[in-house]
Amino acid sequence: MKTDLANIEALIQLTFNLGLEIHRDVGPGLIESVYERVLADRLTQCGVKVDRQQPVHVDIYGKRYDDAFRYDLLLSNVFLVEVKSLEKLGPIHRKQVLTYIRLMNLPFGLLLNFGCAMFKDGMQRIGNDRH
Repeated sequence: MKTDLANIEALIQLTFNLGLEIHRDVGPGLIESVYERVLADRLTQCGVKVDRQQPVHVDIYGKRYDDAFRYDLLLSNVFLVEVKSLEKLGPIHRKQVLTYIRLMNLPFGLLLNFGCAMFKDGMQRIGNDRH
């Protein structure tokens, strides 16, 4: 998949639609790793390259920190998805995704919360203002 904006937008829409389908069919209440696996499988079935739970190494102040964090999903090497299963997201969850996409130099991230009653209320798209 190309990395132009139109293709990233299509990937965001596909991810949201599949998440909505999973939330509708499975419902809230499972642990986030289950939703993460199911979403990764569904995206892969749609032909999307999906990496899961890979370590990210970062350089901060000239020093390399190995395995600084692990992302949930990286789609086509251009788009990060963080999966949660909480009753309600807090501001820290958005900040987490923003920090991840800044450190990985990605244009966008998507925060998906499968634990809320209405899936659309648990979806946040986050742009990297430094990209």
